[in-house]
Amino acid sequence: MSAILLAPDKFKGSLDAAAVADALAAGIADVDPGRPVRRCPVADGGEGTVAAALAAGWEPVTTAATGPTGAPLTAVWARDGVSALVELASTAGLAVLPDGERAPGGAGTEGLGTVLAAVLDAGCTDVVVGLGGSATTDGGAGLLRGLGARVLDAGGAEVGRGGAALARADRLDLAGLHPRLRDPAVRVRLAADVDNPLLGPHGAAAVYGPQKGADAAGVAALDDALARWVRVLAAATGTDADTLAAARGAGAAGGAGLALTAVCGARVAPGVGTVLELTGFGDELAGAGLVVTGEGRLDAQTLHGKAPAGVAAAARAAGTPVVAVAGQVTLGPVALRAAGFVATYALTDTALDHRDAVDRAAELLRLLGARIATDHPSPTRPMIRSRP
Repeated sequence: MSAILLAPDKFKGSLDAAAVADALAAGIADVDPGRPVRRCPVADGGEGTVAAALAAGWEPVTTAATGPTGAPLTAVWARDGVSALVELASTAGLAVLPDGERAPGGAGTEGLGTVLAAVLDAGCTDVVVGLGGSATTDGGAGLLRGLGARVLDAGGAEVGRGGAALARADRLDLAGLHPRLRDPAVRVRLAADVDNPLLGPHGAAAVYGPQKGADAAGVAALDDALARWVRVLAAATGTDADTLAAARGAGAAGGAGLALTAVCGARVAPGVGTVLELTGFGDELAGAGLVVTGEGRLDAQTLHGKAPAGVAAAARAAGTPVVAVAGQVTLGPVALRAAGFVATYALTDTALDHRDAVDRAAELLRLLGARIATDHPSPTRPMIRSRP
């Protein structure tokens, strides 16, 4: 009997990916209790990435750190032997802003640096940093501070937290930088599907600054400050400033990965592809007869590096049909077929309204799991059709 592989992303604001998979599995069991079901929750490098690794059996590790505005918090990262997975969103994400109040010029990545220092202290040598969900636009300056570096103004004083303060940056002192960051045995990968450069109309401030609360004047100020920062960073690391700023993905997460690229040669890797690799998706896919993926909303953004599109591509390459579940589906049938989905199921098809879909997500997903099992029976089990 062919297995169903459940590989959803989270339903933001409702259920995490593991809970989505559990609800679907319960619905499948309601219809076909003997059907083998495998679970492999996924993510795309943003919020939920560490949770996906933990669901795959990685070990959780907690580290005391700070959030984007400096408030203390406890961050969780995942470890599997010498491999570590760190989520920027857990320390510098929109979701951990105090009271949700955005600080586009003052939010920093210091907490991420603190967590990376703990990862290096733990002896990990294969480090993956998920860059999605950022609330910051500081070019990774705070991240380097969390790792022991100092960002100084012309008078030798430390500049403040956040991207706006980089307008005063004059020198980067790397003397106190964590020594293992530059160890040749340590490999750092940046999981992101963003290919924006750092600066200009397609850069970190212009494209993502408004989502983080920046108005037009704030965007211009941040872009100018980042331009100054990249020159300071290049001077300290002996790299070319223009090459750094124009590199693919330099603008991801407000430029957070830029600092790691300059200091230790970190490279951007596809977010969802990296997560699928780390969670053993390929092994789970082998022999499956159907893949079920999904997220809270299937829309145009889904097709640009989001987890369901990555799962669909991997499943299609293996010749395995894939269906999607979502709170809401706004993509048309042509786009869905082109992305590889043979069918889609939406909570809004049966929910009273959007609020009801959010509040009763687990219940409705269980019903959809039952529908999927009925619509896609195992080859050894005949399809059961209800009476008209």
